[in-house]
This record gives sequence, structure tokens and C-alpha cells, in this order.
Amino acid sequence: MAKGKDVRIPVLLECAACVRNGVNVNKGISRYITQKNRHNTPNRLELRKFCPYCYKHTIHVEIKK
Repeated sequence: MAKGKDVRIPVLLECAACVRNGVNVNKGISRYITQKNRHNTPNRLELRKFCPYCYKHTIHVEIKK
């Protein structure tokens, strides 16, 4: 019995500070992979995570795959 739509879906989180500041392409942009519950969190996810390129905790926002 497979369900059509899974409740928990994988999402990509990207550093908002790196994107806004136009980080060097060679250096990269901080990204994390996590999961969210589609029913409990229907809008985009925002979490504070550590960015190794900014060397501090910043807001990471959900992006499309």
C-alpha cells in the first residue's frame, strides 16, 4: 500500500547571506539537506545554521531542487 504523496519531503537549505553578498563562485555557497513535514510546515522553511564560508550562524532558506 504505497501512498501517492509522502508527508515528509527532503528540502535544500541555502545560506541567505552568501547569496545576498554574491559569494565567490570558486568558494561556494553553504547548503544543507534536511526534511520537513508538508502538513505542519506548508510554507518555506528558514533555519539558523552555521555557514563555513561566512564563519558564523546565518539564516538558511529553503530552495527548489
